[in-house]
Amino acid sequence: MQVIKNNQLIENHWTFLDDNAPVVAGNICVSLARWNAEKAELSKHAGNLGVRLLTTDDITSLGADLDLFALVELDVLDFADGRSFSQAYLLRNRYGFQGEIRAVGKYLADQAFYFSRVGVDGFNPENLQQTQMTLQDFTVFYQ
Repeated sequence: MQVIKNNQLIENHWTFLDDNAPVVAGNICVSLARWNAEKAELSKHAGNLGVRLLTTDDITSLGADLDLFALVELDVLDFADGRSFSQAYLLRNRYGFQGEIRAVGKYLADQAFYFSRVGVDGFNPENLQQTQMTLQDFTVFYQ
């Protein structure tokens, strides 16, 4: 399966593990709840680690653990819910997260451009080509 990263289509090298799924080899991403429950075990994982945040999750609870992650996925539960935009902005600007921030879930292709403006550099949309095209919509910014 492909995803968009830095405006390019690439193969997805990450596996999201449901809370009850066994840990597998390679790059894994888990929910914040699972990370908090299994932090000691998961931090020993040989591959890269990622965490998926719901819009209702408090990113301040990541604290010093943020440096352990190569990926933070923002799970957009509803296209009308703007909290994922705020989470992305805070991750990049307040907490200095340098890894990939990827939008997943139920967002519109038109929103990808605005996600990119607040620090999201990866997308796992329903329509790859349409989303990739919207990332090129504007070349001049007013803010």
